[in-house]
Amino acid sequence: MMDENQQLDLVKRIKAIAETGLVYTEGAYDKERYEELRGISLQLLSHLSAVPFAKLRNFYLPQLDYPTPKVDVRGFVLNESDKILMAKEGIDGKWTIPGGWADVGSSPKEVVIKEIKEETGIDAEVIRLLAIYDKHRHEHPPEPHYVYKLAFFCQITGGALKPGFDMQGADWFSLEDLPPLSEDRILKSQLEHLFQLVKENITEVYSD
Repeated sequence: MMDENQQLDLVKRIKAIAETGLVYTEGAYDKERYEELRGISLQLLSHLSAVPFAKLRNFYLPQLDYPTPKVDVRGFVLNESDKILMAKEGIDGKWTIPGGWADVGSSPKEVVIKEIKEETGIDAEVIRLLAIYDKHRHEHPPEPHYVYKLAFFCQITGGALKPGFDMQGADWFSLEDLPPLSEDRILKSQLEHLFQLVKENITEVYSD
């Protein structure tokens, strides 16, 4: 029997198939069927992800080209004591490494440097890409999107701890004494993995 995450993955595939059909179909009959299939997929997403159907329907604009995963960009920063830079999310009051959705017109490196500064007050530079996580292959809570996560190792260049306007805090934490994590954004297993990649100087980029 499929678990909730497997069901959610199938519904996302159905939605992607429907949206691909809407992009490429030229017949009115097929368009109507793809729109109906897309509507059904949003209703199922609403049920599985506990997001109201009206919100999903308004959030997902009509797909104009081939549907692809969303990209989440995160910065992994260590201080001289090997503590991890983290920000406290305003949305759920829990902690994550700084980052967010990739921005159109900005490179992933530019996005992660900007997010680190805005969320924690720390100036940083990107050293290298550590990992590309396929979010549905990890134990994150179910969500409507299909997401790839890019994790960059970054070093401090200046600044001082100062949480952003939409954050409740910013601080450094050891791997052995982590705060409550915002598991939609980061998992303890991922922090442990990223720490290992840095400290053991594993230069090969991990990818799911």
